[in-house]
Amino acid sequence: MSVLFRMTHRLRDLVSAVMPVRSWLPSVTEAPVAGPAECTRIASHPAMEFKISSPAFADGADIPVRHTCDGEDISPRLTWRGAPRGTRSFALIMDDPDAPRGTFTHWVVWDLPGDLNELGEGSTAGAQGRNSFGRQGYGGPCPPRGDDPHRYRFTLHALNVPKVGLSKSTRDELAAAIDTHVLGTALLVGRYQRQRVGAR
Repeated sequence: MSVLFRMTHRLRDLVSAVMPVRSWLPSVTEAPVAGPAECTRIASHPAMEFKISSPAFADGADIPVRHTCDGEDISPRLTWRGAPRGTRSFALIMDDPDAPRGTFTHWVVWDLPGDLNELGEGSTAGAQGRNSFGRQGYGGPCPPRGDDPHRYRFTLHALNVPKVGLSKSTRDELAAAIDTHVLGTALLVGRYQRQRVGAR
């Protein structure tokens, strides 16, 4: 019995000697584990949307007379952002899908540098193709008088090649040349209507 008492007393002394060690051990604070929501926020970085716009008119709004055959017939200023990764050049097509005899092409441009993000008003940058008027360059909206408003689509193509390799070509020729090189497209739509002569 006395032996057991001495062993118990000895064990208690050893425990008492070890316990103070905790007072000088550095405290360790575990970093909180991120929950599902935090992980999602860290991993999710959506690419910027490829968009084209114009200071002259909002998407779906009326195109000012200045940019039509009833005005100065000069192209509007266009700006864009969010081009896809790998873009080396741009091509632009403006057309009227509401023309009486089918889609009418007003403007065809290509070989715009990949680091470009706007075309100024009346721009002649890049290679300018032939439009449906039979002219090279821009031809503004000019729907038949009395028609309901026509839509005018400005479609910007981001390409993975620096040059298309065409000269004074048509919209169809451009479409065929860039068919396998398009990384993304951005669309801006404007409207225009001409009144009948003498209408109030």
